[in-house]
Amino acid sequence: MPTISVAMCTYGGARWARDQVRSILEQDVVPDELVVSDDASPDDTLEIIEHEVALVGGRTRLRILRNPEPLGVVANFQQALLATVGDVVALSDQDDVWRSGRLARALAVLERRPDVGLTFGDARIIDGNGKPTGTTLFEMLRIERGERASVEAGRGLEALLRRSLVTGATVLMRREVVERAVPFPIDWVHDEWLAVVAALTSGVAIVPGELIDYRLHGGNQIGVSKFTPRTVLMRLTEPRRERNRRMASQWTELETRLPALGEAVPAAEAALVRRKAQHERFRAGLADDRLGRLGPVLARARFGDYSRFSRGAQDVLRDLVQPVGPEPNDAARQ
Repeated sequence: MPTISVAMCTYGGARWARDQVRSILEQDVVPDELVVSDDASPDDTLEIIEHEVALVGGRTRLRILRNPEPLGVVANFQQALLATVGDVVALSDQDDVWRSGRLARALAVLERRPDVGLTFGDARIIDGNGKPTGTTLFEMLRIERGERASVEAGRGLEALLRRSLVTGATVLMRREVVERAVPFPIDWVHDEWLAVVAALTSGVAIVPGELIDYRLHGGNQIGVSKFTPRTVLMRLTEPRRERNRRMASQWTELETRLPALGEAVPAAEAALVRRKAQHERFRAGLADDRLGRLGPVLARARFGDYSRFSRGAQDVLRDLVQPVGPEPNDAARQ
């Protein structure tokens, strides 16, 4: 049995920490350690966690990292992960509740699939009071059957080149994924980065069923939102430039990290990453004038880049109609 670490990040989570910690400690496969990295909580989050571990922790070791000043979500998770020592590591938010068997089911996938470095899964959505909302995480993200089929067939990178599918609160991964992924790039969210590194160097897999109760309470530092016609309209009308700059920076950073990942990355996958990075740089460099974008975007669409490296017709339309936002320096002066 591999040793199991849980990396949890906290900030002002006193209202929910007790339920989450207890759900972790009462798993049928008990974690060997719980590493909590706290981002200068203004409440008694850590005292609650210490009390719960003392009460029901059993053999689970608790390690607390106290940040005198907030690091932010991504840097805080990196700190927590680097402090773990387990053969496999699960990520944990402070405000969710793990379902029974969450660790055991994910471990079973890793044991059955030695080629897989990271697992993730679905979740039941609950509100701030713990009441089910009647939907799931995969439903909110509108993860399609074809995307799941790609992951299950061992082609997870193909799906992740189009968009992010992995929510960190459901992740269990092998230590080598963490070692390859650090340091986290500034423009990536930690779970997106870990997933794509795992997909490149080993593989990713979906654990069947709902692994956790994922709490949406309005104060989530990073969360998901329901995909509705209104959100589609918002995406089409929000100013381009900053998002496109960030996407180009993300994939260019991964492209530059390919040599460091070495032989763990097959040549074909490395070529796909380079093409994805080029595609995002193309999108970031599109003309301000909508009419000037028309020819280049349609040419790329005919070539297949939008279906291979973006969300197809949805992103074609997005690139054609989005207005242009101000340059960062212009925004700062306003």
